[in-house]
Amino acid sequence: MKKHIALPIIFTALLVATESLAAETKGAGSTFVSPVMAKWIDAYKTKTGNTVSYQAVGSSIGVSLIKKEAVDFGASDMPLDPKELDRLGMMQFPIVIGGVVPVVNIDGVKPGQIRFTGQMLADIYLGKLKSWNDPAIRAINPDIRLPNTAITVVHRTDGSGTTFNWSNYLSKVSPQWKSSVGEGTSVEWPLGLGGKGNDGVASLVSLVPGSIGYLEYTYALQRLDKISFGVVQNSAGNFVVPDAASFQAAASSADWRAEKGFHLVLTNAPGEDAYPITATTFVLMPKAPKSEERSAATIDFMRWSLENGKAQAETLNYVPLPAALVDQIERYWEQSLGASTISASAAVKR
Repeated sequence: MKKHIALPIIFTALLVATESLAAETKGAGSTFVSPVMAKWIDAYKTKTGNTVSYQAVGSSIGVSLIKKEAVDFGASDMPLDPKELDRLGMMQFPIVIGGVVPVVNIDGVKPGQIRFTGQMLADIYLGKLKSWNDPAIRAINPDIRLPNTAITVVHRTDGSGTTFNWSNYLSKVSPQWKSSVGEGTSVEWPLGLGGKGNDGVASLVSLVPGSIGYLEYTYALQRLDKISFGVVQNSAGNFVVPDAASFQAAASSADWRAEKGFHLVLTNAPGEDAYPITATTFVLMPKAPKSEERSAATIDFMRWSLENGKAQAETLNYVPLPAALVDQIERYWEQSLGASTISASAAVKR
């Protein structure tokens, strides 16, 4: 005689099994944020069992993928204009702050030793300064023995938020750069070698004596056996060492409340101690996603990262967002996504 299991029992078992499944979310974009994103993903999974995957493919591809909803979130170091956000039905919010630094491969030059003005960096990338012992470079680096070596410029080949912040800064300090090259995630470089991602630029600068490139600060710190980072003169006229404190000094001038869609760029910020090429990574998500469940899982991960990921950010020399800004972002989520998605995110398995 066959035994029959009551349907309510089956339903209850399935419900329990479903509720116990870990949430999943998928993102792509910025290589700038990749080091801390990897730390957050590991710590979040250890704490919650929920899975997040992230492809560090560059800001431009990340934006392209989220526009197609091929991922649950995109990450970009260039914020989208509020009008474009409205047209796309997207929301955008900051997740972490860091810095872009010039890096060089010059024998005998130690990290933090060589100085640059913004105009000098623009002139190097325009090809106007061709040798490391050029008088303009020697004049602000009298204590360094600079070789009579040709300068090899290295830049990104992929669409990059790191490139956006670098070119945005150069546009603010050099009228010639602004008029001839301009700013963007991709620009028409006047000269130089190209590498893909922060890793690609770091590898090229490591391999080519006399080269100069630009990197997210954490990537620069990982290559100090081969390359050195420089200090850059800020808008107050001070030469500032890149670190979490100088990134924080730049960020402290920001008034996020006044900017729709958090559309704010931190380059050339005011302040005696502000590092001039400070940058922000932004997360992009659709306001009306295909899957409310996956959107809720993404918001849960972002909330966890903002509220619990400060130690991982600080270890890697990023600046975590202040509590008041985190509160502002969480209110923005509810306004953009609606209470049901936010409630669903609160119910994600922890």
